[in-house]
Amino acid sequence: MDDGRREDPGTRLGSWKGLVPLGVAATAALLIGGGVDMVHRHQRAADKEHAAKPAAKAEKTEPSFVVGVTEKGASLLVRNVRTGANVGLPIAAPQGRRFHRVAALKDGSYVVATSGARDVTFQRLRLDDGRPKDLKPIPKATVPGASTVWSDLAATPDGAQLAYVTYKGASARVDVVTPETGVHKVWATKLRARVGSLSWSGTTLSFVWSPVGSARHQVRTLDTNGAAGDLKTSKAVMPLPKGSSNAVMSRDGTSLIAAIAKNSELTLQTFTLQGSPTKTLWTQKVKGAPTALDLAHTGHGVIATAGDLYAQGVPSVPAGDLADAAW
Repeated sequence: MDDGRREDPGTRLGSWKGLVPLGVAATAALLIGGGVDMVHRHQRAADKEHAAKPAAKAEKTEPSFVVGVTEKGASLLVRNVRTGANVGLPIAAPQGRRFHRVAALKDGSYVVATSGARDVTFQRLRLDDGRPKDLKPIPKATVPGASTVWSDLAATPDGAQLAYVTYKGASARVDVVTPETGVHKVWATKLRARVGSLSWSGTTLSFVWSPVGSARHQVRTLDTNGAAGDLKTSKAVMPLPKGSSNAVMSRDGTSLIAAIAKNSELTLQTFTLQGSPTKTLWTQKVKGAPTALDLAHTGHGVIATAGDLYAQGVPSVPAGDLADAAW
């Protein structure tokens, strides 16, 4: 575990309480009148079907909404990916706690980590047509310790396992919790390093390891079915190339996706597990340095945080007021 990983500084935050039901706005139905002959109606129907196909394909590829934790963790916001506008009302954090991290699940709901003075708890946020619907505690999921700016969260797509990183000084502790049963496993290290960019592939947890004071960043994997204990039982996968400090594993565990920054441009590049580059997903100009990389809950798209939020085929989403985001 001496090889390097992520960026030296570090950026993130958050927290919450019980159930917060929010009003759901009604949607108005539009009826398009006929009054024209059958040929014109059939033509319009054909045109609509043709136009709908690429939109439907895009919808499957990229989710429509991002859930973000505001900069100081005081609230959660839902933001439309295509317009950048907020949807519904913000959800306020309870007294004495702060929202810290958020992760998307494949059913379109979100797991939110909440930090207090002595522990981290988790809640499930559900949306209704993009608007916040309710936020409920996950009772058996609790991690001791307090969140820091280096803490990170990852959930399996079905929410069956949560991974969270806390720190004692600059030494990391990785907690893996099974919310349904409360089963709790811990891997820790006394080495001074940042553990971030968490991602799941089955029961394998990948992360980027960055020793304090080093510019080197290394992707490692942890078999969470194995014995808990020392984080040194994780396996080295590959060192990240220059300009990269964030990487996630594909859902099937066969490749890695890294965010590589150069001259105000961000490139998302795939690699084999042996470290060979395979494909460039996209390159675009970005507002700031990359701080996070996440797979969309659909499993198709990748969102990169670099001042604002970036993905392929959609405009950048404003995120200067967000400490963390997931879609």
